[in-house]
Amino acid sequence: MTDKLTIAMPKGRIFEEAAQLLLKAGYKLPPEFEDSRKLIIDVPDEPFRFMLAKPMDVTTYVEHGVADLGIAGKDVMLEEERDVYEVLDLQISQCYLAVAGLTDVKVKGVAPKIATKYPNVASSYFRENGEQVEIIKLNGSIELAPLIGLADRIVDIVSTGRTLKENGLVELEHIADITSRLIVNPVSYRLKDQQIDEIVERLSKVVSQ
Repeated sequence: MTDKLTIAMPKGRIFEEAAQLLLKAGYKLPPEFEDSRKLIIDVPDEPFRFMLAKPMDVTTYVEHGVADLGIAGKDVMLEEERDVYEVLDLQISQCYLAVAGLTDVKVKGVAPKIATKYPNVASSYFRENGEQVEIIKLNGSIELAPLIGLADRIVDIVSTGRTLKENGLVELEHIADITSRLIVNPVSYRLKDQQIDEIVERLSKVVSQ
């Protein structure tokens, strides 16, 4: 066993932007770690190591304590509703959740079909707005659903809006702004509070700059 903290992180944009925050906070990261294919990456000069995971799995690893901390998008936290503490908005990977669809398309049937990889978020949103819908869960290429007649609308992450535009879709409703958050396992926070608080404090200083 190791006394190091384990930080679950998704590869890709969030990982790269989070790494830059850690560097700005004065942490020494291995120069080659961004290109590594390893799933667990040790950081020899610092009191933590990284566990690389699928974005949707980060909150699961933190909730179950195999990771002490994690960096997850607010979209994942809204969808998964895991028992974790959200301790810091890192203000990185900014985007938003939105409803989108084709223009001038009549809805077939009583309940519009909504394709999304966020079924819980979508269900809650439409329920709160008093609209009965049928949710179709997809794992990728959500924009395809209205084009082939699978769904009337989609709920998905929007960053620049370019993907929607290129597929002839338009944004219809704004659901929530999304950024990446630092999350903590509740038990880890009780047992390793000093180590975790130091990371939170150092990151807070660079986030607020």
